[in-house]
Amino acid sequence: MTDHIDDASRTEAFFTLHHRLPRQSPGSDATTRRLLALAGPLPDRPRVPDRPRVLDLGCGPGRAALLLAAEAGAEVTAVDLHQPFLDELREAAGARGLGDRIRTVRADMGDLTGPGFPAGSFDLIWAEGSAYCIGFATAVREWQRLLAPGGAMMISECVWTTDAPSAGARAFWDRNGSLRTLPETTAAAVAAGCTVSAVLLQPDSDWDTYYVPLAERVESADPTAPGMEWALAATREELAVRREHGAEYGYAAYVLRPADPRWTTRPETAADREAVHAVNAAAFPTRDEADLVDALRADADAWLPGLSYVAEAPDGSVAAYALLTRCRVGDAPALALAPVSTSPAHQRQGAGQAVVRAVLDEARVRGEALVLVLGHPDYYPRFGFGPASRHGIRPGFEVPDEAMMALVLDDSVPVPVGMIRYPAAFGV
Repeated sequence: MTDHIDDASRTEAFFTLHHRLPRQSPGSDATTRRLLALAGPLPDRPRVPDRPRVLDLGCGPGRAALLLAAEAGAEVTAVDLHQPFLDELREAAGARGLGDRIRTVRADMGDLTGPGFPAGSFDLIWAEGSAYCIGFATAVREWQRLLAPGGAMMISECVWTTDAPSAGARAFWDRNGSLRTLPETTAAAVAAGCTVSAVLLQPDSDWDTYYVPLAERVESADPTAPGMEWALAATREELAVRREHGAEYGYAAYVLRPADPRWTTRPETAADREAVHAVNAAAFPTRDEADLVDALRADADAWLPGLSYVAEAPDGSVAAYALLTRCRVGDAPALALAPVSTSPAHQRQGAGQAVVRAVLDEARVRGEALVLVLGHPDYYPRFGFGPASRHGIRPGFEVPDEAMMALVLDDSVPVPVGMIRYPAAFGV
């Protein structure tokens, strides 16, 4: 009984420290806006009840929910277990004239099985700094069923930003939820059935937005309140670890979509080579692309085993193909996406998109940072590609600026600047 009372007192003290703070986890309105842009446009439903439907899980007092309702025109269902946070949100929504757009629900994000959470009922699921309560992989796996067709999830997770965290940082996080690296977190999302549309490593200023007001609250809190001595000690330790080891970890925000269940994607095997050649030969006007793949496969400096991917048709045949090989920007390693092909029998059915997303996910899992593609500017932006020139990257030949595109997979490392150096097989 005493342990139960102590736990309840500590929980209440923890929430007391956080009441009326601007945020309950690292973040900012600017980051929320950027993530909303990365998630892509929400469905255009101007009339109630046809507005875009957003589910904000672990909403706290609703800083993100208020922005999503006001700026995305969304109808937001905001879920939290702490009723005072929901009361704060209702108060703020009413004051801003958003009371009809935000519905608060006291519920457990790990048990969204009631009548208010039918499958396929939300266009966007939002979880800033909250998925750790049930675990990132569990959240990704369990929440997918709530998405409407074409829907996306934004889930942030604390990750290691170094391959060799110090003993002090590791000791703290081993007690408070073991962290993964960015590639390991990506692998967990893919294993849970999603593809990664974008990853944003949140800036240090997002931590200041959370921790500066929290540190001021710690100094003014009453240490004699039940459970407060423990809450203050735990919070001071957390703040100290950030000061000493903040360069070793950070919040990564993932924009995820369920993988297309119609297509099985996987690395090619030796048994696929003839079929891969045939798909490339059939998909293009000449055999040049098919021959290019064979030439790249013979180039040990260019070929990266496991980054030649196929999508299988229901009968097991190769329906689509995508290849990433090693290129360079100046002297820095990068990846070239080429070719991408779909057999004529399976074109315009999503096979090409499925295999491109799968090979890009594998590149993220391997810790690659940059992918380049020369392709149609109306097609590749759906994967996150944008003009390479924005990064100071250029090809060594004349090409329309909008056709030479880059995708930054890991924004925690500097993007190289300079001329693209392709493998010799490309002939450029």
